[in-house]
Amino acid sequence: MHPDVFQRFDEICTARGAGGSVLEIGAVPAADTLLCLPCLGTAHQRIGINLDGPHNYRGFEILRGNANAMDCFPDGTFDTILCNSTLEHDKCFWQTLSEIRRVAKSGALIVLGVPGYTDFELLSYLHRLTRIPLLGRFLRRRFHDLGSATITLPIHNYPGDYWRFSPQAMEQVLLGGLNSVEVSSLLIPPRIIGSAVKC
Repeated sequence: MHPDVFQRFDEICTARGAGGSVLEIGAVPAADTLLCLPCLGTAHQRIGINLDGPHNYRGFEILRGNANAMDCFPDGTFDTILCNSTLEHDKCFWQTLSEIRRVAKSGALIVLGVPGYTDFELLSYLHRLTRIPLLGRFLRRRFHDLGSATITLPIHNYPGDYWRFSPQAMEQVLLGGLNSVEVSSLLIPPRIIGSAVKC
């Protein structure tokens, strides 16, 4: 995980009072897994789920399981649910989102991170330069359609790679129907991070 993403998750979780019983979807036994966020040091339970488990790491357990069907957890179990760089590898991410809502308590904080795409001023600027007569002809030949493109994270199969999301998708689809939705983008290619509270 990129250190800036780890830091942003910690900032969001600190500002929004994460803690209590914490679940990380896609947790890994490494120092940069979200269960190791400094702000979660006092959480009374930290548990992860991953297709590649089980693992014990730094006092928490990572269960082997598919987040599409987290039958091992009853309804309303967790106060905080975190998920980063996982939904793009999930063929049926909507099932995972449904399960996240099911296992979240009322008032639970949900924080998601995904690779995304968004507008970049540089690409818009290059596109505007193509309107200048001589320079435009040169740029159009060399950078055809660059002005209408977007930068995304390259394909990274773990085990597959299916999706990229916009900030709008984060707000209206991934966190749709939840309260206090906040969405931000960072890095190039962009990572979209959203947080919300379950009703």
